[in-house]
Amino acid sequence: MIILNGKEKEQYSDIFLTELLEREGYDIRKIAVEINGEIISKSIYKEKCVTSGDKIEVVSFVGGG
Repeated sequence: MIILNGKEKEQYSDIFLTELLEREGYDIRKIAVEINGEIISKSIYKEKCVTSGDKIEVVSFVGGG
């Protein structure tokens, strides 16, 4: 189980970050991700493995004027 934006997600453990984000419907180009308090570089999303107990925060960028 992981915590994604404050919600428990039982179905995700030992999954690559890119796959998790795609399954959750995020556009990788428009987000920033923090895992356990550490900001994760987009360049390693494909190789970063999410494991049980991880706390993940996804922030979407919103344009405006």
